[in-house]
Amino acid sequence: MENISNAYKTVKGEIKSEFTEQKSIFITNISHVESEDDANKFIEEISEKYKDATHNCSAFIINTNPLIKRYNDDGEPTGSAGLPMLSVLEKNDVKNIVAVVTRYFGGKLLGKGGLIRAYSKGVSECLNNKIIYKRPFFVVELIHSYNVLGQIENYLNENKIYIIDKDFTDKVKMNIYLSEESFDRITEDLINLTSAEISIKKIKTEMLYSK
Repeated sequence: MENISNAYKTVKGEIKSEFTEQKSIFITNISHVESEDDANKFIEEISEKYKDATHNCSAFIINTNPLIKRYNDDGEPTGSAGLPMLSVLEKNDVKNIVAVVTRYFGGKLLGKGGLIRAYSKGVSECLNNKIIYKRPFFVVELIHSYNVLGQIENYLNENKIYIIDKDFTDKVKMNIYLSEESFDRITEDLINLTSAEISIKKIKTEMLYSK
């Protein structure tokens, strides 16, 4: 299996939500993860945190080729918890994400249909307005003279380009983030701006959160 480098939807860090249904308390914890091991570790941590709960059901999708998809009903009737949770993740087209819905039983049976709705609701409400993209960005090295430093800094600021770091020796070296789609345009602008008195080199690609 290989990692996918294209942009994908996910969440940033960890998010949490809670609701009560027929006296049962449902607590949803969702996290961004980078691997199946990370997902399993998060499930273990949440299960340990709520070890007195009746159920800690889970689902995750890892952004590999092919996609890794797993779910667990943790004692709930088959198909009533983990699979509906996974279905919500799939419908929202999110990846590198793990969801755990914890249930404290309130004494009233919900039935399979009620459980499907409750576990789906837990994931759906937790994801609401929290989905964000992760996109590939180039780390680009710029090397140029001090004479054009002001022009370059002004251009980068005007175009809201993030400067990672700067190094001042006999020349100025700075590393910046450029999206794949903006690389050619920004490179051409910088060459024209400095009358080609600049070295521009891709160093590596990183996945960053972006709208």
